Amino acid sequence: MKMGFGGLGRMGSRMAANCVGAGHDLTIWNRSHAPAKRFLNAHRARSVERPADLANGNQIVITMLADDAAARAVYLGREGLVAADGASLLVEMGTMSPDLVQQITVEAERVGKTFVDAPVSGSTQAAQDRQLLIMAGCAQNAYPELHQVFGAMGRKTIWLGRTGAGAAMKLSVNMLVHGLNQTVSEALTLAGRAGIAEADAYDVIENSAAAAPMLSYRREQYLDEAGQAVSFTVDLVRKDLEHALALADTLGVSMPQTRTTLDVVEAARKNGFGERDMASIFAFMKEQSQ
Repeated sequence: MKMGFGGLGRMGSRMAANCVGAGHDLTIWNRSHAPAKRFLNAHRARSVERPADLANGNQIVITMLADDAAARAVYLGREGLVAADGASLLVEMGTMSPDLVQQITVEAERVGKTFVDAPVSGSTQAAQDRQLLIMAGCAQNAYPELHQVFGAMGRKTIWLGRTGAGAAMKLSVNMLVHGLNQTVSEALTLAGRAGIAEADAYDVIENSAAAAPMLSYRREQYLDEAGQAVSFTVDLVRKDLEHALALADTLGVSMPQTRTTLDVVEAARKNGFGERDMASIFAFMKEQSQ
């Protein structure tokens, strides 16, 4: 399939590589040139200078963007995908606010295009291994071409039936992940203060009733954060939590634990943790416990 892919960050570069590996004819774009150049050196693809050019001659455009500001520029800007000639099916797979999903959907419909929110759950390793969970904001049979596209990147797609449901579900999942990150950090800090070696404490937690898949694949981030590549920053955690709480306020849902998690994240950012991996909250909690 001829497709465009925009956003070659930690996740997007791996997802795009799997699309090439699955035999798709790929055109890429990234806001900064260096990631695009690295991708072209490693994979068969073409590069374009503007987001709009991703649509030219392609059936579908996939994007994996960092936040609402980036998505707004790429989709609704003067050189954005909504106004571009070409691909009529546009799919964003990053974490966006439901409000922006609705705005892009409306603008796309005005020009005869379709926008689908299809965020993913999984680590950079899951992205590399085609093991992502995809939460698609559309019906299963609405766009048949999405089956082979999503199959190139993920282990499972859950079709949530309507636009915006993907974004809402992703915020719900990330809220849970970030809450677990906070609680694991506190548990490790408490066990350490009780004289238990961090690795031993992690072994117990990883094999306990509280175990979750992320505990296995993020073990080294918790126990040796400085020696690991950053996979998801504290700054991005804040973005997710703020979007989740905004949605909760709109729907009248009380989320006291998530508000507490955000308070800790904000305190960590003020202490210079913003660009560190989310597992650095463990280090932050140890600092706070001196």
